[in-house]
Amino acid sequence: MRFSRFVGIDWSGAKGVKHPSVQVALCEAGDAAPELVLPPSGVWSRGGVLDWLGGLSGDVLVGMDAGFGFAAVPPFDQPARDLWAEVEAVCVAEADLGGHGFIPHRRDSFWLGKDDGPRHLRAHLRVTEQVYKASGLGVPTSNFVLLGASQVGKATLAAMRLLHQLQWPVWPFDPLPASGPVILEIYAQAFARLGGFRGKLRDLESLNAALSRHGSQPMPAVFPGHFADHVGDAIITAAGLRAIAPQAHWWQPAALTPAIATMEGWTFGIV
Repeated sequence: MRFSRFVGIDWSGAKGVKHPSVQVALCEAGDAAPELVLPPSGVWSRGGVLDWLGGLSGDVLVGMDAGFGFAAVPPFDQPARDLWAEVEAVCVAEADLGGHGFIPHRRDSFWLGKDDGPRHLRAHLRVTEQVYKASGLGVPTSNFVLLGASQVGKATLAAMRLLHQLQWPVWPFDPLPASGPVILEIYAQAFARLGGFRGKLRDLESLNAALSRHGSQPMPAVFPGHFADHVGDAIITAAGLRAIAPQAHWWQPAALTPAIATMEGWTFGIV
């Protein structure tokens, strides 16, 4: 495995410019516990994350808890990079990589509530989400559903703006380069379940148990005993990436075709 640093990012599509739910964790190759990365202001903005990533160099693997694509149904049956550019063009004036302005641009595609008719008619799942659902490990939410606490679709639109501006290689949309940084989509709860834990990681005992399953040392004793689930998501993602990135089968899901890789993408950690 060529990667020497691993970053976990819990993301948000909420309005505004300061997001307590955005958290970043970093670990080096080896088994040392991940470290929580805090911005100077103490609260991340999405633009701040973009700037921080832009300052990284070397063989770093970044996992972001957000969708990087939509199910390939019209009008989203196009190369994802074209879609990212379209989202950026439509939302360019929106603060802090916000993507809310894209919703009226494709209003007939999204489900925001009962006025849009039966939910299932618009709640399309990508192939990666169908595979995860079939595994029995969890119930994914469609990126087209914008009602509810998770609102993964809004996080997806904000992530697309970051990807467009960052211009890093993005797995699986791009070939893996021989060196340098790579960013990919993850689902933090999948890493928690690979660590033997179902549910949100909000306390030190549960987090350390899951970290141990990923071959990581426990968090230092000074780390708080209880914390927001977004913190746990970022930390377990960094450790989980370090644990599974050397294993080839995670990079080669059976259902990942070239067309899916180009349009829908895939959630790393789901096979």
